Amino acid sequence: MRIWIDLTNSPHVAFFRPLVALLRERGDEVTVTAREFAQTLELLDDAGLEHTVVGPPHGGASRTAKVRAMGGRLAALRGFARDRGFDLALSHASHELPLVARSLRIPSAYAFDYEFALAQHRLGCLAATRVVVPEAIPQERLTRLGARAQKVARYPGLKEEYYLDGFAPDPSVLEALGLDRSRVLVVVRTPPDVSLYHGGDTTLFGAVLARLAEEDGVTAVVLPRTPTQRDALRAGASASLVVPDRAVDALSLVALADLVVSAGGTMNREAVALGTPVYTTFAGRLGAVDEQLVREGRLRRLRGAGDVVLERRGSDDRPRTRAPAPLLDLLLGAA
Repeated sequence: MRIWIDLTNSPHVAFFRPLVALLRERGDEVTVTAREFAQTLELLDDAGLEHTVVGPPHGGASRTAKVRAMGGRLAALRGFARDRGFDLALSHASHELPLVARSLRIPSAYAFDYEFALAQHRLGCLAATRVVVPEAIPQERLTRLGARAQKVARYPGLKEEYYLDGFAPDPSVLEALGLDRSRVLVVVRTPPDVSLYHGGDTTLFGAVLARLAEEDGVTAVVLPRTPTQRDALRAGASASLVVPDRAVDALSLVALADLVVSAGGTMNREAVALGTPVYTTFAGRLGAVDEQLVREGRLRRLRGAGDVVLERRGSDDRPRTRAPAPLLDLLLGAA
């Protein structure tokens, strides 16, 4: 088959990398398109995934700018795909792909694992042939998005468990960043402040950064999402805060860290899958997957900066991963 995959955000690279490898092992022809946003293009280059940048970059925080960028990208994607004879289109939260695929009569699978990004998921769910989600998300929340039970396919566990199967961290990332391993290593991910679903209140996140900056014996690697965030972090940097110049091997960092504090979702769940203690400072409404992890005690919801326990990680927690082939089969079921 001729498979078209569209990536619009940094986590999509890790999600699709093993699936692309499986598709090519099967003899399928895979074409990857991408949007310029966060570290998506840098991570694609680092992963050795050939890709074509199509359409304008992310529209930023403004709703009007988002709509304008989406219109330009829909037109560009349609022009790109029109004469390529794709048999199936796959995406994770790239709602533009199923919209274009439907207009070109290409079957599509639309995956996501956070159900409260309402605007984008309504578009993606209505347009897609199949919607692929974790078992944790209740059907009533999907029905609200336009995903009838007949078009929904579910997988157990976390999406991160599938793409982390066989993963081995690369310790050289620590040396590349000049990190002292005698200190407690904390990996911090900034809020998704250009997303409509984000709550907008970053007070707690700021308080955590302030505490980490003053702690002796602690190094915090802060991973910004945008150049604006990077510039702001560097303006208030201290000897305890490290802000990388570009995308880094974040999976290895998370696997080797003593602790993760993240205001997003994917990095939280990567930490859970890799057995690294993790706190969430996400300011929006928790989705069903994270609600379940909190109930199970695998994800801790942070209430105050003083509640973060800064200590060396124990050796009891082990990675929990799953073979990615069953997840791929669910996506291919849209064909």
